[in-house]
Amino acid sequence: MKNKKIIIAGGSGFIGQALAERWGRDNHVVILGRQMVKAPNNGRDRRPSAANGYNITYWRWDGRHTEKHWANELEGCDMVINLAGRSVNCRYTDSNRQEIINSRIDATNAIGQAIREATVPPKLWINAASATIYRHAQDRPQDEYTGAISTDPDDFSVQVCKQWETAFDGQRTPFTRKIALRTAITLGDGAVMRRFVNLVKWGLGGPQGSGRQMFSWVHIEDVALAIEWCLEHAEMEGTYNLAAPGPVTNQNFMAILRQLTGHKRGIPTPVWLLKIGAMMIGTETELVLKSRWVLPTKLEESGFVFRYPRVESALRSLITKQEVY
Repeated sequence: MKNKKIIIAGGSGFIGQALAERWGRDNHVVILGRQMVKAPNNGRDRRPSAANGYNITYWRWDGRHTEKHWANELEGCDMVINLAGRSVNCRYTDSNRQEIINSRIDATNAIGQAIREATVPPKLWINAASATIYRHAQDRPQDEYTGAISTDPDDFSVQVCKQWETAFDGQRTPFTRKIALRTAITLGDGAVMRRFVNLVKWGLGGPQGSGRQMFSWVHIEDVALAIEWCLEHAEMEGTYNLAAPGPVTNQNFMAILRQLTGHKRGIPTPVWLLKIGAMMIGTETELVLKSRWVLPTKLEESGFVFRYPRVESALRSLITKQEVY
């Protein structure tokens, strides 16, 4: 992909930075986020920026209001990608719950307003969504046609997903295509992968809980390729699952990871210990215990081919590529 103008809202996180690095030399990338990027300090700051050879512009944005300085960037751009939203990797206190929901709805509303006010609106608006919207599934996979959306009112992560998608669906942008990507856990040089590898290094690389819960995932490179595919195919619109076609059980995932990192054994982590650990590090066990069994049926029907359809090749590419592993 070359000579495009791409806006990435919430682009200072792991996925946004990976996309900026991929596209930032041959395209103009504009990143909207709470964090600003300074010039590299003795080579330690590896984030892509104009200072290290990328065609990237950073704008500070509160994630809530439509402000002229960044809204003007949308004029005539090729694509807007909205990744903005507070991380769900935290304790679900009342204040955190409200902030998680508000951060997603407010950002979506602000971008929608900016698109409607643009003289030449963007060609495509991709809004992040989550594959966790489907129910805890161990009996059959969930796709866009037959998947069951969880109806559990106490399932907070699902309620977030529903409200997020409702806010996006409610945006009227007649001259801008809209696609919601229900993305699975993304594997790359980021916190999720590091966390799993550290567990293996510490000898805790066995299954979490029963280990029978399904683990849907997607390689960061396939995230970028799928977005490029959506931009290139003007007939695509609506909701798509962005998850590799080869989900595995948690037990299988950890076994493959141990094998590729040279660790023969891993101590299993029972639910009671996960609860203690989650409380200590400020997160929730739902992130590892929920069975996410998601398939990308519509995306594959469109002709998209995953570069990493199986978890072994995906993990091998990351482990051999990154020195931190």
